[in-house]
Amino acid sequence: MDISASISECMKLLPQRSINTEVTGEQVCQKRRKLVLAYSGGVDSEILAHGLSQFAKANLDIECLLVHVHHGLSLNADSWAKHCASQAQYYELGCAIKRVEVKLAPRVSVEAQARTVRYQALLSELEQGDVLMTAHHQDDQLETVLLALKRGLGPKGLAAMGKVQCFEQQHWLIRPLLDFSKVEIEVYAKQHNISHIEDESNFDDKYDRNFLRLEVIPTLKQRWSAIAATASRSAEICALQQSVIDEETAVRLPQLQHHKAGECTLDLDKLATYSKAWQSLLLRGHMESLGFAPPSKVQGEEILTQLLEAKADASVEIRLADVVIRRFKRDGYFLSLISTQHKAKKTYPALALNNIEVLLSGDVLLPTGSHLFAQTCTTGARLRLPTDLEQVSIVFALPGSTRCQPHNRSKGRELKKLWQELELPPWERGRVPLLCFDGKLVAACGYWVEKSYLASNQALGLNLSLRHA
Repeated sequence: MDISASISECMKLLPQRSINTEVTGEQVCQKRRKLVLAYSGGVDSEILAHGLSQFAKANLDIECLLVHVHHGLSLNADSWAKHCASQAQYYELGCAIKRVEVKLAPRVSVEAQARTVRYQALLSELEQGDVLMTAHHQDDQLETVLLALKRGLGPKGLAAMGKVQCFEQQHWLIRPLLDFSKVEIEVYAKQHNISHIEDESNFDDKYDRNFLRLEVIPTLKQRWSAIAATASRSAEICALQQSVIDEETAVRLPQLQHHKAGECTLDLDKLATYSKAWQSLLLRGHMESLGFAPPSKVQGEEILTQLLEAKADASVEIRLADVVIRRFKRDGYFLSLISTQHKAKKTYPALALNNIEVLLSGDVLLPTGSHLFAQTCTTGARLRLPTDLEQVSIVFALPGSTRCQPHNRSKGRELKKLWQELELPPWERGRVPLLCFDGKLVAACGYWVEKSYLASNQALGLNLSLRHA
């Protein structure tokens, strides 16, 4: 069991490019400034630290660092930190002790919260292109597969942990011990007389992983001794299948996504042309691309039923843990729950600019959180400049009966009808900045200029653009 060689193998598996940037192999090495081990001091991470010390001596161009996260949950936490600092000196490796606070919250497990703050602490030591290394092994992989089965997850969840993965979009994550069993790790520790800590919480079977580790997996191994290895193979097959799904989703999904009212929407007519299976995959892919948790099987079926099959005049609104899903016309809108709750309670006051200089000074931050930009120009549909006596203001949510005549229309129309023609969702209409001179509407910023307020001929005018929050 050569751990240093396993680390080297993982490093060689990293793609020959930096995150999000095409670079040469030489530049990759320059970008890979640091290799960080998540170091608890337990037997798994301890033997990995031992192997890392050997790797570091053979790879002087790569900075290697041990990071121990002090959760403060155990009475032994201080002694564990001292152990890790002492071992780091023995290994001749740098060591950072990160103290964190695990805030307990209702309906959130201590395990989950500790994991969250632990990864935040580890992230604080990483820069773009750096590599995080964890001590997950073959038995951990089996635990992960069993937990995925318990949760009813599909190929993505059953793919469990990869040996090399992108981490938080800017870093890499490697797991050099993934091909080794717990028994092999313990034998290695004894052979090399490696000192390590024992976390008493590992023997508390109220935690799901511990229950599997202490009660379930030993029984499975008595019956099928190779089950950890075969489960790892299954995980690899699921990962391969998921990569094919991801590749095809990356081709199909952009054809269904549109940008409307500052949101990335899902084209429901195009979605309806796909099979039920692909509808589900594209829905999950769309939600994940927006940063939302994918729905469960039951939730996904309900979302698709309401979005695709509800009557045309039905009001569709589905609320999940972090997202509100709405339908307008034939588009699905996926909105942040927090943002939606905030917007629902807001009415936006008029913004008195007094003169046009405020607009021309740069971008104007609006009460909605959006930014308004104004540039002077002499071509295109542009707003005439106000006179010295005209007061400039921005208002929101004019009555739907307000008469308007956009610059590209021969006749006037009620504001409500214009919003409908522009397919602007009702919940966004009160957030559109309406520019006024002396209280008269002159432009719906980002949408149109009132025809009677257009700059004439080659006269200097204003081009107004809006960047949504």
